[in-house]
Amino acid sequence: MSDPTFAGAGYAEGPGFNAMWRELEPLGRCRETSGYRRFAWTPQDADCRAWFRAQAVARGLHHEIDGNGNQWAWLGDRSAGGAVATGSHLDSVPDGGAFDGPLGVVSAFAALDELHRRGARPQHPLVVVNFTDEEGARFGLSCVGSRLATGLLDRAQAAELRDAKGTGLLHAMERAGHDPEFVGPDPERLAALSAFVELHVEQGRALADTAHPVGVASAIWPHGRWRFDFSGEGNHAGTTRLADRRDPMLTYAGTVLAAREEARLAEALATFGRVDVEPGAVNAIASRVSGWLDSRAADEETLDRVVAGIERAAVERGGRDGVQVAVVRESFTSRVVFADALRDRLARRLADRAGPVPVLPTGAGHDAGILAGSVPTAMLYVRNPTGVSHAPAEYATEEDCLAGVTALADVLEELAC
Repeated sequence: MSDPTFAGAGYAEGPGFNAMWRELEPLGRCRETSGYRRFAWTPQDADCRAWFRAQAVARGLHHEIDGNGNQWAWLGDRSAGGAVATGSHLDSVPDGGAFDGPLGVVSAFAALDELHRRGARPQHPLVVVNFTDEEGARFGLSCVGSRLATGLLDRAQAAELRDAKGTGLLHAMERAGHDPEFVGPDPERLAALSAFVELHVEQGRALADTAHPVGVASAIWPHGRWRFDFSGEGNHAGTTRLADRRDPMLTYAGTVLAAREEARLAEALATFGRVDVEPGAVNAIASRVSGWLDSRAADEETLDRVVAGIERAAVERGGRDGVQVAVVRESFTSRVVFADALRDRLARRLADRAGPVPVLPTGAGHDAGILAGSVPTAMLYVRNPTGVSHAPAEYATEEDCLAGVTALADVLEELAC
């Protein structure tokens, strides 16, 4: 595998973009909602992982799974160094859309096929990657595979992660057939990379009303997740006077409204998207409510101010309601500015074909943002006419998807050939 060229690897083109998309599209899809439920280390996830392996094998690529469960498909020898990586993830949020993650993986294989058709001769290895558990839908922490690989999440922390049923991450890996013995940092594999480029459907409408099917990322906003626990007193809904209640649901509701106001004033984002209630009976006053806050802002100072304001409002309202409030930060990712030289090089290459391309920031987190501290990274966005993401209405036209494949192939040719 020392020869990184297509001929040296015995490369064989796989099915085209549309055929790959049709094969992947039904995996993990819920008929009732039309959304996807591809959660890490579940049978649906296993189906997606099998699809990835099949694509690698069909092209004669060397498929391997690292200690953290991330899948890699190599053209050329990893030990040669200087490899250019591309890809994304295949897992989803609950009832997510079809494009978030999978578009980057399908496009990566299609871009290799495009380079083969062009007769490109890579001077460095190329690798397609599927990072595991990017969305964090099952265990509550996003980008688990890339965090583990970079050391931003260590084995002890990973061992503490639990899903809603109490199943630990490491146990879930083992039940799915993956040996968790080697979970942890992977500096040797990352050191083999000279760059990572992730293509992703745009999660917003910055490109939607322009003539540009593809854009380049400039930065990712800082973002995090906080758990708010509201502890009151469980009681009978039909016999307890309003004046005698210590109802944590009231405090939670007030906090949701406060979050919206704090975010509006700061031009930031704050969302309570998940809530657990105990005991959860219709005719009972809750004894405890837990709500999970997702907040994002253009800079860390603004984000800190927004979250502090939400916590302050929760505690003040809790004091009036007789409810105790505790806040735990469960994850945090600092602002990521993609490598200027790499970003500008990609933008220039894409401009050669279609003229100047938009360069834009995003509030959405990605594996590319996690890897940025260890490997030069960049991102391409494909236009999303609905602007919707993390929901079934997420969309990109076939024409724009194919434009994304061409752009990714151009970028890989620029970096590896």
